[in-house]
Amino acid sequence: MDHPLVIVLLTLLGVAVVALGALFALGGNPARLGLALRVLRDAPFADKVQALDTPPPPPTPPKPSGLPVRILALLQRESRLIDFLLDNVQNYSDDQIGAAVRDIQPKAQAALKKYLVIEQLLPQNENDAVEVPPGFDPSAIQLSGNVSGQPPFKGSVRHPGWRVKEIKLQATPTGQDEFVLAPAEVELP
Repeated sequence: MDHPLVIVLLTLLGVAVVALGALFALGGNPARLGLALRVLRDAPFADKVQALDTPPPPPTPPKPSGLPVRILALLQRESRLIDFLLDNVQNYSDDQIGAAVRDIQPKAQAALKKYLVIEQLLPQNENDAVEVPPGFDPSAIQLSGNVSGQPPFKGSVRHPGWRVKEIKLQATPTGQDEFVLAPAEVELP
C-alpha cells in the first residue's frame, strides 16, 4: 500500500467515484457536472448563476387611483357635501338639516351632471315588473328574495341602479396631491 503507484491509482479511483457521484446527483447529465465545476472556480460566473436562482422582488403594488377622491373633492367644492356628511347632525333640528339638504342637493346634483354622465341600469321604475335574462351581469343586477334555479328570473325592480357612462374630468395638475378632498383654509391677519 505504500507503493506510490498504488496511491496514485487509488486517488484517481477516488476522484472518479466522487465525479460519478456528482454526475449522478446532477441528474446524470455530464454538462451539469461541467457547469458545477465552472461555478466552483469562476466567481463572476457563480454570481450570475446565483442571480438566476434568486427570485425577483415582488412587484410594488400600483398606486391607487385618485379618481374617486377627485369626484368627492368636486362634490365638496361645489356643494360642501363632505362637510355635511362629516358634521355631527345630532345637534341640529330637523328644520336645520332639511334646509341644509335643500341647499346641498341641487349643488351636488349639478356637479355630478357637470362631470359625469350617469345612466340608469334598468329602464323600469321602482316596483315595475322586470325579467332578468340568462347571462345577466351580477355586478349590475343584484337579486334578492327567493333566488333559486336558473334565469330568466321574474321579479320587481327595487332600485333601477346607476352606471357612470362617461367621466368628464380634467387630469390632475402636476404636483397636486389628488387625495386631498378640500384644502385647509387659513386666514391670515
